[in-house]
Amino acid sequence: MQDVEQKYAQPIGLDVGTSRIVVARATDNRYCYEARLNAFLTLPYSKLAESLLQRENVFHETHDSEIVVAGDDAQRFAEVFHVETRRPMVNGVLNPKEPHSLAVIRKIIHKLVGKASFEGQKAFFSVPAPTAEDGGVIAYHEASIRSVLAELGYDAKPIQEGLAVVFGELGPSSYTGIAVSCGSGLCNVCLAVLSVPVISFAVPKAGDFIDEHAALVTGELATRMRVQKETSFHLDGPPGDRAQNALTIYYQEMINALAEALRSRISSSQRLPKLEHSVPLVVSGGTAMPAGFAEKLAAALRTSDFPIGLSEVRASADPLNATARGALMAAMC
Repeated sequence: MQDVEQKYAQPIGLDVGTSRIVVARATDNRYCYEARLNAFLTLPYSKLAESLLQRENVFHETHDSEIVVAGDDAQRFAEVFHVETRRPMVNGVLNPKEPHSLAVIRKIIHKLVGKASFEGQKAFFSVPAPTAEDGGVIAYHEASIRSVLAELGYDAKPIQEGLAVVFGELGPSSYTGIAVSCGSGLCNVCLAVLSVPVISFAVPKAGDFIDEHAALVTGELATRMRVQKETSFHLDGPPGDRAQNALTIYYQEMINALAEALRSRISSSQRLPKLEHSVPLVVSGGTAMPAGFAEKLAAALRTSDFPIGLSEVRASADPLNATARGALMAAMC
C-alpha cells in the first residue's frame, strides 16, 4: 500500500491542448500517459437518455435542459449523428464562445488527474506562448486551469508549451535547441539554451486551419479530417483522393507559414544567442504526426538563410505525449 501511495505522490505533467488533454506520470522508472479528447457535444435532456448514457458508462453530465457528452465519447456520438464536435478551447485557450467550456475542461481534468495524493502535490500544466492577437486572454486561461487543479489539491504551475517540449525532447543536446509543438490551435515555438528559454512565440496557423479548410473544399466534417490527418495521411507519398490532396495543400501552406515565422521572429530578435555549434530542431504534436512533416519543414527552412545553424530537423518519437512528458520532467527538477 505504501508503494502505491508513493507511486502516485510523484509530480504530474499536464498537457492542456486544444485537441487533447494528456496527463503524464512517472511510475516504476517509466512514463505513463492517459489522454482524453478535449471536445464535447450536447443532447436534449430526457430521463430516458440520461439513464441510457449512465448504463453505457458514457462520460457526461447534465446541465439544465441539456446533456453534455465530453471526451472521446463526444467523437463517437458525433460520428453517429454526423455532426461536428464542439471545442472547449480555441487557439490554445478557453473558448469564449462556448458557455460550457470551463465546465467541460474541469470534468475532463478531474477524470484524468484525480485528487492529489497530498495537499500541495506538484503539477506543471502547459500554456501557450503569446501571439500578437491574444489580447491578454492567456492570463485568464492560465488562472482558470490553475484553479481547477487547486480544487484537486495540487500546487499547479504553468509552463509554456514550447519549453515543455524542450524538456521532453532536447535532453541529448543539453536542452539547447528549438522545440516546435504543432497542435490544433497553435504552433508553439521555443528556442532554449541550457533549458533557459530565449525566444518563445506562437503561430496561429496550425491543425485547425488545415482541418477546417480541407473540410470546406471536400464537404467533409473537420472532425473527420483531423482523424484522417492523424491516422492514415502522409506527406511523402503520391497524390491520393480528394481529401488527401486537400490536406496536402493546406499542410504545405501551414508549413510555409511556420517556416517563415521561425525565420522572421528569430532573425528580428534582439536576444538572439551566440551559439558555437549548430542546434537541433524538433517538432511534436498531433499536427506533426504525418510521415514527411519534418522533411517538408526542413525543406521550407532551406529556401533562404536561417539565422541559426541547424544540426537536424526531426520529429518526436512520441509526438502526442511530448508536451505532457516535458511538463512532468520540469516538475521533477
